[in-house]
Amino acid sequence: MSSDETISSAIHPGLWLVATPIGNLEDLSPRGAAVLRASSMICCEDTRHSGSLLKRIGASPERLVVTNEHTEHDAIETVLTALASGATVSVITDAGTPAISDPGERLVKAAIAAGHTVHSTPGPVAFVMAAAMSGLPTSRIAFDGFLPRSGAERRERLTEVARERRTTVLYEAPHRLERTLSDLAEVCGGDRLVVLAREMTKLHEDMWRGTMAEAVKHAQTVEPRGEYAVVIGPAVFESIDITDDEIVNELSKRLASGFTKRDAIDEVTAALGLPRKRVYTLATQK
Repeated sequence: MSSDETISSAIHPGLWLVATPIGNLEDLSPRGAAVLRASSMICCEDTRHSGSLLKRIGASPERLVVTNEHTEHDAIETVLTALASGATVSVITDAGTPAISDPGERLVKAAIAAGHTVHSTPGPVAFVMAAAMSGLPTSRIAFDGFLPRSGAERRERLTEVARERRTTVLYEAPHRLERTLSDLAEVCGGDRLVVLAREMTKLHEDMWRGTMAEAVKHAQTVEPRGEYAVVIGPAVFESIDITDDEIVNELSKRLASGFTKRDAIDEVTAALGLPRKRVYTLATQK
């Protein structure tokens, strides 16, 4: 295949996921800008925030549709109607790649179910850049988005992170950072390595590195500003002493939460770092 055959500048009708800068506006790709200029409808989280970016690149869509965590479901019918008419519809978020811990996932699912094509212009993803810049192992990465605010689900997710053999990246709001780091230090141990990334690609980009115990103290001294990517080093151990009763309990909690048996087995296997065969055997015992 020649190089010309691998490159296409055509902007086809359909749903486009356009990655936008996570800080530095120069990071918007030329193709992403071209798609936005060609779109008759653009879905965005905040019209004022996105309006500045669109004005900068000379994009003037016929319609801007507010699509945030509260309105994405309501926007689906509007988007599907536009796609059915042959329109080019773009989805952008305030920063980063749509549908990755941001609005867009439900729109993509609905568009595919209705038989429409989904395209993308790749670009910045905060958790990928945070992991890459962290200095922690990156051959295997787990992304866990935002932790649940409270309750049993939060405790389960914290336990999973504590036992995760891969480097894990979380997102956290600045005013909740200290509490989350304290919870992580409790389950992971104060000596687990962690990197706190914020303001990436911006003038005041900051990458703090240290242990969990040190991170808790650090969080008490910094001004709560700017969303954080929290990069957590993998758990290091030779073996895990986990009883069958503990495994069955973890399976039961997931099944009670609505997981299928297969998904519950997969979740517990990953969370506890155990051989799948052992978890499967316990899950299928009568």
